[in-house]
Order: sequence, then C-alpha cells, then structure tokens
Amino acid sequence: MTTDHAPPPPSSPADPTPLRTLLPQVLPALVVGAVTSLLFLGISALAEKFEDVLWDDLPDALGIGGHSSLWIIIMLTATGIAVGLVVWKVPGHAGPDPASTGLGGAPLAPGVVPGLLLASTLALAGGVSLGPENPIIASNIALAYWLGRKAAPAVPGAAWVALASAGTIGALFGTPVAAALVISEALAGQPGRGSLWDRLFAPLVAAGAGSMTTQLLAEPSFDMGLPPLTDPGWGDLLAALVIASAAALFGLASCHLFPYVHAAFGRLRHPMLMLPLGGLVLGLLGALGGPLTLFKGLEQVKELTSSIGGWSSGELAKMAAVKLLALVVAASCGFRGGRIFPAVFIGAAFGMFAQALVPEVHPSVAVSSAVLGVLLATTRQGWISLFTGAVLAASPAMLALLCLASLPAWLIVTGRPQLELDEQGRSLH
Repeated sequence: MTTDHAPPPPSSPADPTPLRTLLPQVLPALVVGAVTSLLFLGISALAEKFEDVLWDDLPDALGIGGHSSLWIIIMLTATGIAVGLVVWKVPGHAGPDPASTGLGGAPLAPGVVPGLLLASTLALAGGVSLGPENPIIASNIALAYWLGRKAAPAVPGAAWVALASAGTIGALFGTPVAAALVISEALAGQPGRGSLWDRLFAPLVAAGAGSMTTQLLAEPSFDMGLPPLTDPGWGDLLAALVIASAAALFGLASCHLFPYVHAAFGRLRHPMLMLPLGGLVLGLLGALGGPLTLFKGLEQVKELTSSIGGWSSGELAKMAAVKLLALVVAASCGFRGGRIFPAVFIGAAFGMFAQALVPEVHPSVAVSSAVLGVLLATTRQGWISLFTGAVLAASPAMLALLCLASLPAWLIVTGRPQLELDEQGRSLH
C-alpha cells in the first residue's frame, strides 16, 4: 500500500510522460538562453565603448595620461558620483544592497532592472573592481520571470528563474558546463521528482543557447597562455595543495574585513556620500596598485600572466593585496557588480607571487591552484571554483591536481564568514 511519503514508481522506458514533459521546455529554454546572452553582450559592449571614451579619448583630449595616478583617482571618484546619482534618483534605486546579494536570488521587480543595468555599466566602464555577473543574472531573472509569467502563467516561476540563471552563466563563461555545475549544486539540497538529468534538461538547453550565442558573437576565451602541465608529479601535487590552501586563507581575509568595511560605509547612510567616497578610496588603491588592478580583471589577468617571470614577488604581492582590498571596498560601498572575475585576478596574482618565491613550481599549478583557493573563499561555489581553475590552465592534467587541492582548501573555508552579508549586515557562514 502506498503512503503519502513513498516515492513515485520509476518510469519504464516505454512511459512517454518524461518525453511529453521535457520536449515542450526546449523552445522556451532556447529563447531565454539566447536573450540572456544578448543582454550580457549588449551591456558588455556598451561598457567597453564607454570605457574607451573615459580612459583613452577623454584623457588624450585633455593631455592627461589615461593611466596616470591622477586620472585613476579622478575617474574612480567620478564613477562613484555617477553611480551614486543612479542609486539615489533612478526608480528602484538599482536594486537591493549588493553586499547582501549573491548569484541569482529572488526575482526583482522589472522596474528595478534599468537602474541596475545602468549602475553596473557605469561601474564596469569606470574601472571598479567588480564583474558583470551578479547584475546581469539578476536582471535576466527579473525579465524572464516577469515575461514568462505573463506568457505562460501555468509554468512555475522557479522554472523561469532556473532558465535565466543557467542561460546567463552559460553566456558569461562561454560554455554550458559551468551552468550545469552551478545548477546541479543548487539542486542538491532541493526536493524534486525525476532524475537529476530530467531536472537539468531545460537549464542545460538554456545554458547551451546562451553559450553558443556568446561564442558566435563574441568568441570569449579564458585561455591565459599558461604553459601546459604535461607530466604532473608528486611535487606538483604538493605545490597545488599548499598554494590552494594558502590562497584560501588569503581570500578569507576579504570575508573577515567585509562586515567592518560595509558598516563603516553604512554609517554615511546616503548613496551620494557612500559611493563617491568609495570611488575615491578605489582611485587611491588603483593609483597604488597600478592600472592592472582596475576593472573586472579578466583582460588584466591575461596581461599579467603573459609576463610570467617579469614581475617581482613584491609587485605581485602588492597587486594581489590591492585588488583584494578594492574588491572589499567596491562591494561594501554600494557599487553594483559581481565578485568572481576580480577574485580570479587576485588568485592569479597570488599564484604568480608563490611561483616567484619558488620558481621550481610550474606556473599552471601555481596560478590555477591559487585561483581555486581564492574563489572557494570568496564565492563558496565549489564547482565554479574548480571549473575556473581548470579552464585557466587549459591542461587536462591539472584537473586531478585541482580536485585534490580543493579538499584542504574547502576545509579551511567551510563554516567561515562569507563575502556576503545578511540584511542586518552580519556575515553569512
């Protein structure tokens, strides 16, 4: 006799129910995935055009060096003023406090999206040490949820959220693998009927559409040009374990600082005080760390790793520390943006610092392991951290080392304060 708590009987191969359930999801998933990529690419292109004007055309017209300390301080302060005006005056105030938001979350009201996208575009163009991922995912979720509920009210709202999240992550990383890893991690603690692959089917379609749209229009690449690791040995494993753990400890410093810096800016109460002051602090940090410590960090990582052996350990340590502080300040004072891409720069600089101290360490091992450790500390997204560390090296031999290196690094970060706060400004654990 079947009780209310008994699992449903498994479907037989001849049972057409899963097929009838999954096939109608294909078209909506394709549309959502493609549109999420187009929004991401549009905002990225707009930010890049605006960046060229602010950091090349305008200083050239004024006869000022575009990457001089003076211009860095002026531009970051001006960006703080501009974003502060958006947060203060634009309807929706560019969404909730970014310190208390992560990847995804509950759908925002559609009226919040224009202000959120404007604030994030200004931050991206102005050199703020944040990436596009959080605002883009939040905007795509809001739009997909709102339009999806109007077009198909019978479809659960959570389905549109999952499609928008997967499509955007696929677009951001240029591959559906990253989305599959993130969604499977999110589904692990949720009840649901059907196999994991049944539940991943539509999000994977959306992620595939998002990643293919990005690939066709932009051809993104995470290849850092690191020398491949062809024959890993015990020394490489030891280096990966040590560097990933040390980088995780370094990344945790940002998590411990975060609530205190956020509280300090919060005492100012008004966005036209918090954001301009935050911009000024970021400008001073940028002047100290140099141009490579500005912006979201992905292109800067490529420039950094193109000169392995050309940086002193002191220079690399300074860039890693400055970027970490810039990430904390940017996320604390109200700038809208994500933490993954700046964390990748922090990890790369930390790994190159370790390799500069011990030149015998393979560069791919140093950089990938450090990126893994910093991302574990700052995001608590295990699969994303492992995936990003692996794709940076573009070396299949690194994957086994990173899987093992993630274990002690995870023991270091799990249960510790996160780079995200609750609504009362307290650290999440």
